[in-house]
Amino acid sequence: MLYCGMRKNTISNELFTRAQELIPGGVNSPVRAFKAVGGSPLFIAMANGANIYDVDGNKYIDYVLSWGPMILGHAHPIVVEAIKRAVEHGTSFGAPTPLEVELATLVLKLYPSMDKVRFVNSGTEATMSAIRAARAFTKKDKIIKFEGCYHGHADGLLSKAGSGATTLSIPTSPGVPQSFAAATITLPFNDVDVIETVITQQHKEIACVILEPVIGNIGCVLPKDGFLERLRELTAKYDVVLIFDEVMTGFRVALGGAQELYGITPDMTCLGKVIGGGLPVGAYGGKREIMSLIAPEGPVYQAGTLSGNPIAMTAGIETIKILLQEGVYDRLEQTAQALQEGLIDASRKAGASTRFYRAGTMFCQYFCDREVFDYSTALSCDTERFGRFFRLMLDEGVYLAPSQFEAGFISLAHTERDIEDTVKAAYKSIKSL
Repeated sequence: MLYCGMRKNTISNELFTRAQELIPGGVNSPVRAFKAVGGSPLFIAMANGANIYDVDGNKYIDYVLSWGPMILGHAHPIVVEAIKRAVEHGTSFGAPTPLEVELATLVLKLYPSMDKVRFVNSGTEATMSAIRAARAFTKKDKIIKFEGCYHGHADGLLSKAGSGATTLSIPTSPGVPQSFAAATITLPFNDVDVIETVITQQHKEIACVILEPVIGNIGCVLPKDGFLERLRELTAKYDVVLIFDEVMTGFRVALGGAQELYGITPDMTCLGKVIGGGLPVGAYGGKREIMSLIAPEGPVYQAGTLSGNPIAMTAGIETIKILLQEGVYDRLEQTAQALQEGLIDASRKAGASTRFYRAGTMFCQYFCDREVFDYSTALSCDTERFGRFFRLMLDEGVYLAPSQFEAGFISLAHTERDIEDTVKAAYKSIKSL
């Protein structure tokens, strides 16, 4: 029987039943299926500001925000109007546009570690392309990634990945040849000793290290003091390309991403989410000597018909322009801090053991009584308890990420009232557990 909760979800349930006959699992991205929390997914009809509305007419305060890009809130009027104007001039040309140059200028100014940037259509495409460039630059084949870091669904990266791929086998998906995964060395996040040993011993074979500097695909896991710094020292010493996957953290943990927040300069950066303003987009960039290898400037091939399309570029430009306005990040920080303090207090008053972590406007509340600092400690959390909490919060009109292993997000549109209502709902829900 499908879970309906206290709210009426009749139309959503009917749509999910139909969708399962037409689409694998009834969804076009696995975590949407609610398997991690039980029940059937909500089908969304519209969104505005900090709220989403399902097809049954239920309203929710949204902390998923399309998995991060809606940092301004849904359907921001300035972004929407700009998109409308852009659509009137055509949706895709398969040719260069002035908008690509404008967005590239904004991105490179805010991420000075990148001398050049190439726009693509997704985070998966960005990370895959960045690794290809790093291999060409170093003339080495192996890569290092970290347990729980999700860098998209390219074959060589589905090894102890986070997000919907949180399993223990290597490779983590059927259809990925063992030989592909064999070129990927997967290490525990935040373990300086292990990374030092591996790079020191195998640096002649290792092309790059790729990581989410704040892991957003097993919740919100922060780097320990000194971890990123030592990683930068080792990769520089042994000529290993350091790639920051900031598809999620870019513009989210700070205007200049995790590299600004932690003061680390990577060799390459992958971006996405926010720079598309809610439309499909990705980007990768880095040092001039690496990016000069990308075709047509160099021999490393990567192409895409819709890359740099005018609609996504327009949405990204308008989103970043608003983020550049004075006081925006102060407001975001105040809202995020209020939510953090409120949820921690709600758990304490309700007598629950939880751990709350936040970087900028990314956050996660784990149901556990120990610190979470890597993949294994995240997996030790009580997912069944989170699932019940998630469903209770839905009944209270709060839409969280439908998995203990996904980050939540805050937007400029969230109000003091939204935070107060969320904290009240959390206290009531946790008490009910």
